[in-house]
Amino acid sequence: MNARQPVSPEIVPSVCPHDCTSTCALDVERLDANTIGRVRGGQRNDYTAGVICEKVARYAERIHHPDRLLHPLKRTGPKGSGQYAQVSWEEALDTVAEAFIQRAQQHGSETIWPYFYAGTMGLVQRDGINRLRHVMRYSRYWSTICVTLAENGWNAGTGAKRGTDMREMGEHSEVVVIWGGNPVNTQVNVMTHAMRAKKRGAKLVVVDPYRTGTAERADLHVAPRPGTDGALACAVMHVLFAEGMADWDYLRRYTDAPDELAAHVAQRPPQWASAITGLSVDEIVAFARLYGSTKASYIRCHHGFSRSRNGAVNMHAVSCLPAVTGAWQVPGGGAMFGQSAIYPLDKSVIEGLDTVDTSVRWLDQSRLGPILVNQADALNDGPPVTGLLIQNTNPASVCPELDKVLAGFAREDLFTCVHEQFMTETAAYADIVLPATMFLEHDDCYTASGHTVFQVARKVVEAPGECRENHWVICELARRLGAEHRGFQLSALELIDDMLAKGGLWDAATNVARGGQDCALPFETAHYLDGFAWPDKRFRFKPDWAAFGGRHETMPKLPDHFDVIDESTPERPYRLVTAPARTFLNSTFTETPSSLKREKQPMLLMHPDDCATLGVTEGDPVLIGNDAGSVTAACCPREGQQPGVVVLEGIWPNRNFGEGVGVNRLTSAEPGYPNGGAVFHDTAVWLRKGPG
Repeated sequence: MNARQPVSPEIVPSVCPHDCTSTCALDVERLDANTIGRVRGGQRNDYTAGVICEKVARYAERIHHPDRLLHPLKRTGPKGSGQYAQVSWEEALDTVAEAFIQRAQQHGSETIWPYFYAGTMGLVQRDGINRLRHVMRYSRYWSTICVTLAENGWNAGTGAKRGTDMREMGEHSEVVVIWGGNPVNTQVNVMTHAMRAKKRGAKLVVVDPYRTGTAERADLHVAPRPGTDGALACAVMHVLFAEGMADWDYLRRYTDAPDELAAHVAQRPPQWASAITGLSVDEIVAFARLYGSTKASYIRCHHGFSRSRNGAVNMHAVSCLPAVTGAWQVPGGGAMFGQSAIYPLDKSVIEGLDTVDTSVRWLDQSRLGPILVNQADALNDGPPVTGLLIQNTNPASVCPELDKVLAGFAREDLFTCVHEQFMTETAAYADIVLPATMFLEHDDCYTASGHTVFQVARKVVEAPGECRENHWVICELARRLGAEHRGFQLSALELIDDMLAKGGLWDAATNVARGGQDCALPFETAHYLDGFAWPDKRFRFKPDWAAFGGRHETMPKLPDHFDVIDESTPERPYRLVTAPARTFLNSTFTETPSSLKREKQPMLLMHPDDCATLGVTEGDPVLIGNDAGSVTAACCPREGQQPGVVVLEGIWPNRNFGEGVGVNRLTSAEPGYPNGGAVFHDTAVWLRKGPG
């Protein structure tokens, strides 16, 4: 009798849900109803083009990890101890509902704050928590930890978060500028299209404060000091105008104040920018001439250079460049920060937007620490937060002013429910921990910011143990709390189809069968050749910062260096950037063996001159500190960044630092201008040689 032949795995389509603008199409090996094998990039999406990051390629490590949470848990020990007893779902949810009802009766409904972010980017499983918030009149949520500064800066000029299709980069661009991002680590598909352009002979420029994996592939690496990108952009515009590379016909037809801009940047020469950025005049001029040498120049604006107090002004200044040269007019020209404005989606049922009460106070996501320690300004004229429901995020690791966050979570009067996949730092402080599904274990749908395809993904495998999807948990809590809304009666798939029907898009089944629906705009609209998204159709060199609210009075009227950053001082002479690691994604993947093997330990990237000044060599412990405290990381000498600039890659778990608190102990919860936004890359610190 012949030996039994192994059965080939079934290949099932899916979509990556993680917080990366690629939103990759995936092909997943399903070995049986409960088990996956290898994950590959799907060819059905020509943006993904079969390429995915190594993190998701090894997703079997994560979904089948032995430390996954499998059952509801109730705290039995001190907060933060991780001591729990297994309970039933019924008991767990009843406990949460009773705690919220009791606290709302005592302090009013605003005392409860559903808190979430982007552990999944799925529109149902991420955003459905807002439906419960709005129906119950719980505190509203000002989401600021990622895109607020960049989005405000981009929209200040163009009027809408959309731009040139990334696929044009690979086919048509002659100069590609990757500004403020490291897609080798964070969005590998950008590199696919950039390398395609490079293979055709295009020049690749990377603007980043340190020599990233992306910068190593560049023809030109421009490394300004953190927070000075606005000055660099102004000096580039100075050269463009001075050397005849500005397109005056385009400027007069499509922009609001070209003469004022030209006069303004005439006072912002490379010598001025050199003193601010630390770059040489020759570096600035060479970059400007390369950029201005062709209209087929493409700027991929990433988030990194916006994560400072002046980040919105920096993003706006960079977005002005293609308007000066008229690059928007040609294939492969223009710029792109994100594409989220292109999707015709009505999320009112998913998020309960028909029940929003604007009299309910909002709270700033990035200011969780000040909120939890009851700072009056952070509480926005409302009661203390005494109840938290947390999904899709790990604020006890990722939020700024981490000591305040941890002190707040330790409050005995604060009831916290965390719905999670692992026992994270945040889950260890919870009164109730609920086991969550991963993306292959539920239905959801996804927009993309880096491309234009809307994708629906069906469940691939069954969830282990008693894991439940976010949507189910929200609906079960709603029933116990007396929250009534149509969205609580629909399944995840029904919510998706309801939204798609309202937007005139394919239904979920058709979307899956066809590999997603491309919502790309016509060339003229994508390139703003039928006008920018303002009533006068003109790009705004003079943004109306007041329209964004907040502290707008002191912001510059035209592109400029906005000098509000946490500048270095004799006491704190170094500027710290907390950049993403290659195989972590915020605090996700910090538990997978392959990620830990590659990253090893927290490393502080330092210019060799700074290493010599401090008397440290490779691997030596270095204390990094400011008024908030200190953390320890290992020295890693690195060329390609300026003296005085130090970089710590990855949001490492708190336990990986000898102090027991992670790097966000050092980052500030001060909101960026004009109206909020996290400032993770805007931190002045001192360095000392550590013990050892």
